[in-house]
Amino acid sequence: MERLPVEILLQIFCFLDHQSLAVVQKGLLLQNKTSDSFDWKWKLLGSDNTLWADLFKERWGDDRALFHAPVGSKSWKDVYVVQDRCDRVGLGLKIIREGSDYYLVHQGVIQRYLGSRRIRKQAASHPVICEEGVLDERSCRGILDKILFFIGDLEVASADAKRGRVL
Repeated sequence: MERLPVEILLQIFCFLDHQSLAVVQKGLLLQNKTSDSFDWKWKLLGSDNTLWADLFKERWGDDRALFHAPVGSKSWKDVYVVQDRCDRVGLGLKIIREGSDYYLVHQGVIQRYLGSRRIRKQAASHPVICEEGVLDERSCRGILDKILFFIGDLEVASADAKRGRVL
């Protein structure tokens, strides 16, 4: 594979779906068995704008591709990821969970990273209280994070329940 020309690799990558292409771009298929230059080559080819444009058109059609065409420094992969997120979570203002991370999303675009359960669990084992018995700012932030995480979990459960009713 290392000696294949770029054109051949791009033809092979054309047969991949968006999830497999994202894996290729991250270089996860290589498992550290190859040189760094090969890893870099896969990452570069996995982010090829034409591949992502074709995936977008295949999934949502040419009309939507014309409407959502990338502007400025955005790539077709960026546009694809946002549109996929819109399909999964909707267009409004949402708190979503991806893995153990939480994000504030509006119109499919991540507006702010809210935190991670992994990080908060470590911090939660050490509550911080002022001398007067009042919670300090770090503890208040921890409570707010828990509320946001709860809302995110609630939205995920609600979406799962709706999908279950549709099936």
